[in-house]
Amino acid sequence: MIVGVLGAGQLARMIALAGMPLGLEFIFLDPSADACANKLGEHLQGDYSDPVLLAQLAERADVVTYEFENVPAEVAEFLAAHTQVHPSAEALGVAQDRLREKSFFHDLDIPTPAYGAVESLESLELAMNTLGYPAVLKSRTQGYDGKGQSVLKSVDDLKFAWELLQGVPAIVEAFVPFNREVSIIAARNVSGAIVFYPLSENLHIGGILRVSECRADDAMQAQAEIYICRLLEQLNYVGVLALELFEVDGKLVANEFAPRVHNSGHWTIEGAETSQFENHLRAILNLPLGATTPVEHSAMVNFIGGLPKTEELLEIPQVHLHLYGKSPRKGRKVAHATVRAESLEKLSELLSKLVVLADQVDDS
Repeated sequence: MIVGVLGAGQLARMIALAGMPLGLEFIFLDPSADACANKLGEHLQGDYSDPVLLAQLAERADVVTYEFENVPAEVAEFLAAHTQVHPSAEALGVAQDRLREKSFFHDLDIPTPAYGAVESLESLELAMNTLGYPAVLKSRTQGYDGKGQSVLKSVDDLKFAWELLQGVPAIVEAFVPFNREVSIIAARNVSGAIVFYPLSENLHIGGILRVSECRADDAMQAQAEIYICRLLEQLNYVGVLALELFEVDGKLVANEFAPRVHNSGHWTIEGAETSQFENHLRAILNLPLGATTPVEHSAMVNFIGGLPKTEELLEIPQVHLHLYGKSPRKGRKVAHATVRAESLEKLSELLSKLVVLADQVDDS
């Protein structure tokens, strides 16, 4: 069985590593010559919309998936006419446009921050009269890890923030005074079976995820499962999906969803009976989904821009290091480490050591 993947970054790499024990082979389409997954399968180097490469991918792959949501939706539509593509082009299209995404949440009765569409400085000023300060201005498309976003603290910020976007369509969202950030990851296979992972509690700095910790038996689990299940069913979704949420005074408010495996689920590689990456493959191949039961208490730390010495990381008991084969660069995710422990107290101790090492090399 051959799996085609649009993108060959670290997520594609982890998908392939999960698929190899299942006897799967991989073909990656990615424009980068040194994409970090390219040694794990055949690498078709070129633009995602290259018709020749897409034809090769469609002909050879039994199923195609993608590792990030900035792949053009029309590419997924083209491939779907020739082979299986999961998740669908519709899911990709909704996730790519923040305004469409917010409207989709609204239609499914999933709470969101108050928001408004922005197409000019004048429309931004008008929206702020309703939303009030602070707020966040975001490009409608092509934004991730805090890119294409500006915090609006007063009317004096509006002109500069709008000029930074260079006139692209945008959305402005009221700031949410959240108690914490959480995410839920679920997988749904072709037959409609669904499994849920425990909530992850997440820490972002500068719009980039730094730490995710598995929260088994969280009080918000049931509410999060209801919301993500609405997304899965409405989209007839196949694969792994992640829903990012704010907890505000005991209620959940949706931020965004990702139609793919997700950074906040990296702890599942060592911390769950079946990782999100293996379950994504099981889902798109319509295999039985694996158990999502946590293995002890676990967490994940990202390394941004640089990497501590390997020996320092591996000195910490029960740490598992995942290097992406990427050269250090400001703001770039170059690796992560997961840590597991028998108790929350021990996990907190080990996690603190990991965070100290991550902070020492952080170049974001």
